[in-house]
Order: sequence, then structure tokens, then C-alpha cells
Amino acid sequence: MRSGGRETSTRITRENMKLSAKSRYASRILLDLALHNEGVPHRVNDISERTGITVPFIEQIIKPLKHAGMVASKRGAAGGHQLNRSAKDITLGDIVRVMEGSVELSACLSDPKLCGRTENCLTRAAWQRATDAMLRELDTITLAELAKGAPNCCQLAEDYFDRNQPL
Repeated sequence: MRSGGRETSTRITRENMKLSAKSRYASRILLDLALHNEGVPHRVNDISERTGITVPFIEQIIKPLKHAGMVASKRGAAGGHQLNRSAKDITLGDIVRVMEGSVELSACLSDPKLCGRTENCLTRAAWQRATDAMLRELDTITLAELAKGAPNCCQLAEDYFDRNQPL
């Protein structure tokens, strides 16, 4: 490309669309709480040991989950965190919305002023449809469904189904 008589190069990079680590880790934390749903709070250290997520990151992630009513916390020696809603009532869509805020596939969907072509854009509606389809699918996947897919080596999942304990 020429600019002012000089050659310039355009650097092309490949970036993947992906959720933040917060959304992925929030899903792991909530799934862990669903699998260990014994009616008692779980200490952050125990959650960390089971999920492989650091204590500071768990503490950071738990705050918005508490605010959204997905997690209940108790202070003190017998304190910790537990699900505040049934695992069948928490979807990946819920988690992603809490952790990501805006989840549109194109920035112009959440703020049309970002693009001067919004009024006449031929692809904007397609990005909206794709975003809607993604969120619809995430809204169908519950923590209870994910817990049922726990590997057979996970004795906790087998124990839950043997006791018919509701997730």
C-alpha cells in the first residue's frame, strides 16, 4: 500500500473470538459448587484445589456471581460459598452475561455510533442474528446438564445420581 509515496505494509493478525478467562473460570467454579452441593458452604481454598483456579482469582470472580444471586456466601470459621440457586436454573448464558456484560459479536451491535456505516451496513443484521443464536444456545446449557456429563472417574457425579439428589 502506498502512503505519501512510501510503501507501507498492513499487518494481518488472526484473533480468535473467545470468552474471557473470567467467564470460563466462573463456569468451572459454579460447576464445582454444583457437583459439591451438600448444603454447606465451601472454602475458597477447597474450590481452588478442586478447580485449579487461584484463590485471588476465585475471590475476584465470586463477587459478581454473588451480586447476580448465583452464589451465597457465609463468613466465619464454617463459612464459604455455595450455589444460591438450583444448578438447573443457572445457564452458561446467565454466567456469560454476568461476567462479560456485553456479548455481541460486533461492537456496533451494542453501540451503533462506533461505526459510521451502521445505517447502511449489509452485514450488521447477520452479526445480530449470530449473536442471538449464540446466546440462545448458551441459555439452553445448564449447570445441571454439565454436571451430568462429569467423567465416570468423578465419584462425586456418581454419588449424586445414586442418591437422586437434585442438582
